[in-house]
Amino acid sequence: MKTDRSRMGRRDDLHAACPVVPAGPAAQVRETGRERMLDRFRLDGKVALITGGNRGIGLAIARLFGEAGAKCMLTSRSETPALRALLDSAPDTYDWIAADVTEEAAPDAIVAATLARFGKLDVLVNNAGVAANGNFHEFDDAQLAYIMNTNLMAPFRIARAAVKPMLAQGSGAVVNIGSISAYVANKPQLQVAYNSSKAAIHQMTKTMAFEYADKGIRVNALAPGYVVSDMTKGGIANTEWSSVWSANTPMGRFAQPDEMATCALFLASDAASYVTGSVLVADGGYLTH
Repeated sequence: MKTDRSRMGRRDDLHAACPVVPAGPAAQVRETGRERMLDRFRLDGKVALITGGNRGIGLAIARLFGEAGAKCMLTSRSETPALRALLDSAPDTYDWIAADVTEEAAPDAIVAATLARFGKLDVLVNNAGVAANGNFHEFDDAQLAYIMNTNLMAPFRIARAAVKPMLAQGSGAVVNIGSISAYVANKPQLQVAYNSSKAAIHQMTKTMAFEYADKGIRVNALAPGYVVSDMTKGGIANTEWSSVWSANTPMGRFAQPDEMATCALFLASDAASYVTGSVLVADGGYLTH
């Protein structure tokens, strides 16, 4: 048989450029046949910190992570009846610390509280966020600071604090909650500051992922479309707005928080062991046109 030496050379070059490295722990376990593939979506033995965990997407993520086997530290400015019910339902699984994530000292305190309560930190979900709309030329500095401090500065500081124990243990996962607003100009509402803050979160995600990929820490983002929550209830009640939102969503409906929680679980779990630097869009098709 005649051998194509040029092709063999190209293969050798490829292997030299991309050396084979040992598979991660999850892959090694799977190869032994001791693990079902669906088990990789579980978070048994993991500890998660979830900001903005008192309602909406954050609360749904916390509930699902607990069901998947994780211990969860939630943080928010205030307690809600739904949050209290979750805490009371499984006190060994969930805990909560009241904190304003925009305060400079809060991130270190939140991470320290998580380590004190559960002993380690495996997953961070940067979920806390706020929105405001208005004409760009009328958006004052106080409104701008409110958006950027909550949506960008706070997630940056919390991720910075959370990465340190992850580096020490050689593993971790960060899930930043972005938005489809990072990609488009929303209509009919005008919200340049919010959109800019979420675009920055997406870029922070990619740059963090590059920095920590070889240190066992994965960093991804979730970009929801319109989700039924406290943040969107005013817009949904406004038929002028909600009719435009639904008309521009090919699936013709708004998402439920649980539908975002399942996406976050994927990104946080070993099911996404080869996924980092990605933005998972869950928008009912909004960005398809």
